[in-house]
Parts: sequence; C-alpha cells; structure tokens
Amino acid sequence: MNSFLTFNRIKQSIVALFFFGTTTISLAQTNVFDNIIATSPNHTSLKIALEQEGLDIALKNPSASLTVFAPTNAAFDALAAALGTNINGLLANPDLSNILLYHVLGTTVPASAVTNGAIVTPLNPVNTIKMTKTSTGSVYANQAMVNAADLNAANGVVHSVDAVLLPVETVVDIAIDNNFTTLTTAVVTAELLPALTNPLATLTVFAPTNAAFDALLTNLGIDVNTLLASPDLADYLTYHVLGTIVPSSAVTNGAIVSPLSTTNTLKLTRTATNVYVNQANVTIADLNAANGVVHVIDEVVLPFPTVVDVAIDNGFTSLTAAVVEAELVPALIDPFTQLTVFAPTNAAFDNLAAALGVDINGLLALPNLADVLLYHVVAGQVLSTDLTNGPVPTLNGQNIIVDLTSGVKINDANVTLADVAAFNGVVHVIDGVLLPAAGITEMNTNDIQIYPNPAVSEIKLPELSGTYEIISAAGISVKKGNANEGTLAIENLENGLYILNVSSNEGQYKASFIKQ
Repeated sequence: MNSFLTFNRIKQSIVALFFFGTTTISLAQTNVFDNIIATSPNHTSLKIALEQEGLDIALKNPSASLTVFAPTNAAFDALAAALGTNINGLLANPDLSNILLYHVLGTTVPASAVTNGAIVTPLNPVNTIKMTKTSTGSVYANQAMVNAADLNAANGVVHSVDAVLLPVETVVDIAIDNNFTTLTTAVVTAELLPALTNPLATLTVFAPTNAAFDALLTNLGIDVNTLLASPDLADYLTYHVLGTIVPSSAVTNGAIVSPLSTTNTLKLTRTATNVYVNQANVTIADLNAANGVVHVIDEVVLPFPTVVDVAIDNGFTSLTAAVVEAELVPALIDPFTQLTVFAPTNAAFDNLAAALGVDINGLLALPNLADVLLYHVVAGQVLSTDLTNGPVPTLNGQNIIVDLTSGVKINDANVTLADVAAFNGVVHVIDGVLLPAAGITEMNTNDIQIYPNPAVSEIKLPELSGTYEIISAAGISVKKGNANEGTLAIENLENGLYILNVSSNEGQYKASFIKQ
C-alpha cells in the first residue's frame, strides 16, 4: 500500500478518535495546541503546519495524554534551507502529516522521565524516536535538542526542540535493527545518538560486530562495563565514522581518510577480493541509510599510533608506497600485533632503484615486493638494547644478520635512528633496503644468508660444497667457481641485479643480490 495513503489513514483515525469520540470540549481547559503551541511566537510554522494538516484537532482533545516535540520556527527554516526550499515548500510536502505525527507520543513524558537511550514509538510508527539524556542534563529526541522543556497542559506536555525530526532510517537504525547490541550500547553511553541520528548528515560508519567487541575486550583484558566507562569511548567510536558517504566501490587502495575523531587517520586497503579499514576486514558492505552508509567490520579499530603511522608521519614515502602496493597495511597496523620494523629511508630506496636501473615505480612492480618488505619485519618488540650479534628470523621466513661490532648493522645497512616507539611495536631507521635470498632453499639451519646485500666488492656464500654460477639480469653467465670459496669477489661486475645459483650434493640453491 502507498505509504502516503497509509499514514493519511493513520492521521484520519487519530483525528476521529480524538474528535468524534468527544462530545464537549471545555474552552477553559488547557491543551497542548491552543495554550502552548498556538500562543508561542517561536512556533508559528508548527502551528500553521498542524492546522493545514488538520492535526490541531487531535492536540486539543482534553482526554488525550500527549507529548509533543515542537520544532521552533528556526528549526523549520533550517530544514527548508537544507532541502533547498522555504516554509511554503515544506507545507507542500505530501509527507507533512507523517512528519508531524512523528513528533507526537501518545503518552505524557516529562523531561525528568527521559532516560538515556530510551527508544519510543510516536503516533507515526514508521520509525522510533531515540532519546538521549546527557550527563549535563540536556535532553535530545533524535538529533533535536530540547531547548524548552515541560510546557505543561491538561492533556500533555510540549518540549520545544531546535530541529525537525524526520522518520527516515538512519545509520543508528541499521545498527539497532541488525542486533549490533554492543555498538548500540556504546553509542548510547557515549551520548552520540544525536550526531548519528541526524537525518541530514552524510556519514560512513564502520560498524564492528558483537564478536569484534568481544575480541577487543579479550585483547585489552577488560569487561564491557570497563570499556563503556572509558573516558576515551567517544573517541574510539567516532574513529569509526567518516563525515562523508563512501560506498565500498569508492575505496581506493592506500587511501588515508580523516574520521570524526581527530586523534588519528584511517588507512584503507583494497585488494582483489577485500576491503579493509586499518586491520579490520569489511564483511558486509553498503548497508544504505538516509544519512549515510554502514560497512560491517570484523574488528574494532583503535586510534593508536602504529608502526604504519611512524612511517607515514615521518616522511617515509617510498616505504609507505611499497607497503600499500604490497597490501601489507592491514598486517602492520593491527594494534595488538607487536612488531619490529627496520625502515629504509627514501634515499635507501632511491639507491636500490639506481642500482637496478629503475625508478620507484619499478621497485613497486617487483613481483617479490611483499617478500622483500616482510624481510624488514621481526615479530615482537625488539629494542636496540635487546639486539645481539647473529641471525634474527623475519616475517618472510629468512634471517637478517645483526652486527654490533661497529654501531648497529642489519646485514649491510646501518641503523641511523633506533627505538621509534609505536603502540604495536618499534621502528629502527636504516640506510639501506634489505634483500632476502630469492627462492633459496636453506639447509638444516635458518642461519644461512648471502650478505652483504647490496654489495660493493664481495659477498659471503652459504656454507655449501659444490659449484656456483652468477647470472646477470640479462641472463648472461658472468662468473663461475667453487661454492666452498666462502667469500666471492664481485668488484669487477657491473652494477646491477644478479642471480647466484649454487649446485651441491645437498640440492640446488638460488639467491639474488645487488652489485653497487
């Protein structure tokens, strides 16, 4: 059935109940229309609208028990301006009756009886009204603040409000209707309902599931009441909200967006199959509301500075671009995964690009880019004072070599700045890009490496018996010999990328290296 006809019938039924069921109306008895709305110089637009739609009759019924949220003239003017019209345009709206009935409850509710988070059903039942009572005593109906409360009459009470309520589905309704109980409770507790129920807002909400909140509580070692009591609760929640509508189709890989929380930015990742916000995977996208869009996510995101933020905030543009290109942001930004990152400077990437005869785009196109980057990451937080000489396993499965004999070296790169702290680990700045052994199958120990890499005059071979062959990037064999030589001179090679092949009784091995 047409919604307009449906609500006209609702209106007619209400008027019939109130008017035709009453034989006499005492003019001496006060009512919410004649004695409050009609006499208020601040509510003339509401008076005209109610009279035009014939709803003033219902509000005069002495037997009624009503609560009216009465928008001021300024509220009507603000709505008209937002819709690109004027008061006459609003009065011509075919849904005007429905909108007006959405402002009326069929029971008397003084301001003192309002509880924070109460959900009440108005005479237009197409949607509920979400009530907020703040810690300072302010009362809201949806986004509208009560600016004059408890204007009493014999048949009810009027609360003047500073905005017009609209019975449309908002992002809050999506959360409520889809059983996001923890998120809804948190929004209510943080007194964010007015901001998120504004029908004229343009919002994108990344909505964590109940399971996502349960996982957060486990990681923090707290219960839900402790979370709800956090002074940072509103900041955590507004970190999940953008002030613009972003459908999943508009997400670009590596986008950095500013949420309503100003504590930190959100980092978006788009892979061939998934969309991520920070470390959280979007499991359901594009739940559309009148005031925005909701994307369901499987983790709570937190505005804490991570190792990714260290790179972004300190101008590591090449490293950041590489991490984005390799789709590693979700892995490195997880606030509850402790990491140690050896971060090459922009100059280090430039030097590698020059050695390879490419530019930064050439580096970003490397098929093993993710493998190279993970070779710079160690699980856990390893401060400079925790480093010792020898091999350290990285997230790509191979070892880096720590050398503390003269300063701090990681393979052949110098640590130029140590111990840059992040919430999820620590960053050490290095002056070279570390290159793992490409495709090498190691022996019974993970300690075998080819280093230094890049190299200038010599490289140290794995401890293997057999023969080696060096192949240039053009596929030309440029050097052969016995693998058990240990140290291999390469000063006569031209600068560039080379492949080392080793054949031994133990098997076939391969590694790449840069000659500088």
